[in-house]
Parts: sequence; structure tokens; C-alpha cells
Amino acid sequence: MSKEIEKALKDYHWMMNTVKMMRDSLQGAGTGLVAQYGDEARMPKAQGVTGDVVLSEVIRRGKRWDQIAEYEGKLEVIQNNIYVITDERETEILHWLLEGKSHSWISRHMGLSHTHVNRISISIAKQISENVQYVQNVQKCI
Repeated sequence: MSKEIEKALKDYHWMMNTVKMMRDSLQGAGTGLVAQYGDEARMPKAQGVTGDVVLSEVIRRGKRWDQIAEYEGKLEVIQNNIYVITDERETEILHWLLEGKSHSWISRHMGLSHTHVNRISISIAKQISENVQYVQNVQKCI
């Protein structure tokens, strides 16, 4: 679980931006969904692919909504457990990680070694992971 949290911390910034962009792009009704007429309508369609362009678009958008839900789940885990990090140095590093900054950038910014920033980042992920597991265990008992 800790490795998954580490990855979510590193990916947080781009996932947040991607969710925003995907939601905006999926709000419209879609373009190019006009039925075919004449010779095009009578031509054979490729096997294994639906010939209905509207259905194809619905399927494509459904897959994108599923991807959004997956990203939002990962983002929510981080957001719901930020309060666990109370140390000032850890809080500062967490902030910069969520802003999409690299360990190298953070180490230069804070005047710490790259390996020290990496250790603190692993500690942050471990604390969040332990809290997530604790909350899940409590919910199972209820």
C-alpha cells in the first residue's frame, strides 16, 4: 500500500490536471456524430467494430469517465489523509510534491539533500498508508 501511496503522491499533480481537462472535454455532446447517407451508408463496416458512431462515442466516453473515477479515487485518498502529516518539514515537502515538484527541486528549494527528501517522502507515504489501513479496518468493524 505504501508504494501505491508514493506513486499517487508523485502523480497527484498531473492526475488533478487531467481530471479537470477530461471533465471539460466530456461535457459537450460530441462532434462528428452525423449519420452517414448514400454510398457510405451501404458500404460494409469493419468486423468487430460497431457501425453506429453514436454508440462508439458513448462507449469511448464511458471509458474516459471510468478513468476519471479511478484518478479521483487516488486523489481522494491523498486529500482525505493529508491531515495525518503534522511535522512542518514533512508538510512542506508534501505541499511541493502535490504541486508536481521533483525531489531534486524540493531539495534545492529547502536546502536538503536529495536522499533526505526521498526519505521524508517515503515517511509521508508510510504515514498516509498506515492511516488508510487503520480507517479501512475501523470501517470493517462497524
